[in-house]
This record gives sequence, structure tokens and C-alpha cells, in this order.
Amino acid sequence: MTLQLGDTAPDFSAETTDGPIHFHEWVGDSWAVLFSHPKDFTPVCTTELGEVARLKPEFDKRNAKVIGLSVDPLDDHHAWIGDIAETQGHALNFPLIADPDRKIAELYGMIHPKANDTLTVRSVFIIGPDKKLKLSITYPASTGRNFEEILRTIDSLQLTAKHSVATPVNWRHGEDVIIAPSLNDEQAREKFPGGWKTLKPYLRITTQPQD
Repeated sequence: MTLQLGDTAPDFSAETTDGPIHFHEWVGDSWAVLFSHPKDFTPVCTTELGEVARLKPEFDKRNAKVIGLSVDPLDDHHAWIGDIAETQGHALNFPLIADPDRKIAELYGMIHPKANDTLTVRSVFIIGPDKKLKLSITYPASTGRNFEEILRTIDSLQLTAKHSVATPVNWRHGEDVIIAPSLNDEQAREKFPGGWKTLKPYLRITTQPQD
């Protein structure tokens, strides 16, 4: 199964380090970040889980829940948690899904046979409160993810879902944005009474709308 942007994220039930969950129910009215790991006790994954634990307050500020997944059993997850706290200085503070039968990994297309027949790649799925897939990124097993970038994309997704804007290259929260080309100038004047700078008819720069 290949998930595409705008698809409903598959629902599932699973055992996690925080107890059993039903995924859609767990997401609730929040945003969610589901990210997979090739297996437990791997070096890059250990650093990633420690970093997400460190950044969890930032995800919380954005009403975004984080949840990891590995195809190892729950007992291994619990054993691995100690290593993460010891080596990274941050204890796991979010659930880690046990997916030993690989059902969820298959459901989300996390196993890429040309990369490895059994191990999940480093997939990231950002899911909105409407349970639709908003963003997906796939990394090879050897490359650690940049979770500051994941936070940046959540900022952009949440802003552009609420306002008729797009975010330019390297944008960060608080910086200028682009007025959506779908708005003509008359419509834009209603939404952006403070005006904008026109670089090209299709490229109109304005200050970030405030909530």
C-alpha cells in the first residue's frame, strides 16, 4: 500500500510502551507524528528517540503527539528504554509501538523491499486532526532524521491550513509568507489589509498572519 498526501491514515490497534492504543482514538483532536525505526538497539535510532524525548515540549506546544514504531516486541522496547536514557540523557516520554508481526509497517508502507526485505526504513508521517496524511518523509536506515525540521514543517502545515498562505524556502515561524496564488488581489486585500510586497504577480510577500 502506498499512502499519498490527503489519504486517511490507516487506523490500527497496537501494544505500546504506554499500554494498548487505538490509533485514531489516540490522535483525537491533535496532530500526530508517527515515525518508524528499523529495529531496537540500533545506534541511529537510539539518538533519534533521545532527541524526540528532549523536544517533546516543543511538540506539545504545537498540539502534536509523537509516537514511534519498531518491529521488535514490547519486552525489547522496555529494555532499550534504559539505553536511551543512559546514552542520550533523556528518558522516553512518549509511546513506542511494538509491531513484531509487521502489520502496521506493511499498512503504512514502511518496509521497502529494495532497501531491505524485513527492516522498516526511517519513515515519518505527519497526520492532521482530520486523520489525513499531511506530510511523509522517508530516510534510509543509515541517515538520522532532523526533528527540528519536523517541527518546522508542523509550523508550516498548521499555519497554511488556517490561512491562505504558503511558506517560502527555509521559512521559520514568525517570518514573512507568500500569499496563495489562488487569491486574486481583491480577495487578498480582504484577507491581508496590511498589504504585501509584489515581487512578481504570482509572488506576493506579506507578514505572517497571527492566530
